[in-house]
Amino acid sequence: MLIDFISTISAGFAAAGVVLILNHLSGRRLPKWAMPVGVGLVMLSFTIWNEYSWFPRVRAQLPETVTIASTPADHAPWRPWSYVFPLVTRFVAVDKTEAVYSTTQPDMFVASAVVIRRWTASERLPVAFDCAKGLRADLFEGAELADNGTLTGAEWRPHDPEDVLVRAACNGG
Repeated sequence: MLIDFISTISAGFAAAGVVLILNHLSGRRLPKWAMPVGVGLVMLSFTIWNEYSWFPRVRAQLPETVTIASTPADHAPWRPWSYVFPLVTRFVAVDKTEAVYSTTQPDMFVASAVVIRRWTASERLPVAFDCAKGLRADLFEGAELADNGTLTGAEWRPHDPEDVLVRAACNGG
């Protein structure tokens, strides 16, 4: 968040420099309001661009082993344009970088579900997947998927064809 603030202020200073140069080149003919209006428009435009380009920039940096499962859109009264142009400030992905596969059940594995939010640290949650049956189990407090495919300390969630995590982990999206 501090980086965003510094970037916005820097864009404002750059805009002020451009307005000063334009005023000098025009023989000091620009109206007095040109500086605050120009700086304000640039800072507002940069902020909006930075908000809307956050998700595409983060998505482009993800390795190929990470599949995005869900991108809920946010709306806010202080950003009325977000009701027309929804904004993505968080998403959930499945990271199969360090997935552990069952040796006897090739469709069963444990991978991380990653919750990534703007301005906060990412959260990694271990999840077991059974792609053959379309099931998943959240692995908390010592729950684990044994090498032979036996789940202990957790229960498989009922089959849901709309489960975005299962779809992302098993079908790649």
